[in-house]
Amino acid sequence: MKAIVTGANGFVGSNLVKKLIENNIEVLAIDISFLNSRLCKSDLIKTLELSIEKISELEQMVEPKSYDVFYHFAWIGSAGPLRTDEKIQTQNALWTVECLRTASKIGCQKFICAGSIMEYEVHEAMYAQGSKPGAAYIYGVGKVLAHELCKPIANQIGIDLIWTYITNAYGIGEKSPRFINTTLRKIIHNEPLEFTAGTQNYDFIYIDDVANAFYLLGLYGKANKGYMIGSGTARPLKDFIIEMCDANADNNKPLFGNVPFTGVNVSLDVFSIAEIVKDCGFKPTTSFAEGTIKTLKWLKETE
Repeated sequence: MKAIVTGANGFVGSNLVKKLIENNIEVLAIDISFLNSRLCKSDLIKTLELSIEKISELEQMVEPKSYDVFYHFAWIGSAGPLRTDEKIQTQNALWTVECLRTASKIGCQKFICAGSIMEYEVHEAMYAQGSKPGAAYIYGVGKVLAHELCKPIANQIGIDLIWTYITNAYGIGEKSPRFINTTLRKIIHNEPLEFTAGTQNYDFIYIDDVANAFYLLGLYGKANKGYMIGSGTARPLKDFIIEMCDANADNNKPLFGNVPFTGVNVSLDVFSIAEIVKDCGFKPTTSFAEGTIKTLKWLKETE
């Protein structure tokens, strides 16, 4: 197997590249810039600075049928204010389609795309009677649109589409203000730990396990299937918070119910990883407590 990875200098993309080269797989790593590269040094990696809106130019840059799998992670506004920009998120979906078509033209057999658990949350939020979803769902809407455009097009042009739903990836290498990092920073600075009641169902998965899941999907993933990438231990958010605090904050106890919850609750069944276990033999290896301990240590050392 030889692979192309867009967004290769990002959090998930760079860890997948590491996993691929550990398994002696040649990689064409594509990103808008490698100025502050996260990639390790290896003769198996070729880098290409190319913005996602110009992905069609790739057809003129590589030999036909020289790559087997196309992994797509590049997505503008996956964090920060652009998550709520409807034009950017719609454009991301259209760029994803262009990546799919380009992958087919250069002879890739599989197109594996990073979707999100938010696709399920969007469905719950949009179609419940009287619901009032806010702008925070626009990112998820972009992922849904990309998925629903790519699936029929992939079947039309004859490339295997493998979709994924990443639950909540975290770990060493990510400095965003997402939930795990924000909570760990509060623990580091001994700030109050205030949360919602935490009754909503959730899952988290450590980055090494995410990378392994994508590697296995490149080998064994099946066309027209969507695979949940999670820990296999989904449960109410409160349980995760208690586990994280027990492992990292002995003298700082979490306070539940002080923050209002305005989202939706997805059924635990949605988080099942049965399909990726069955088709790919995937087995997460890092417990949530262990993952948060590693991440907190890294944040302390780097911030």
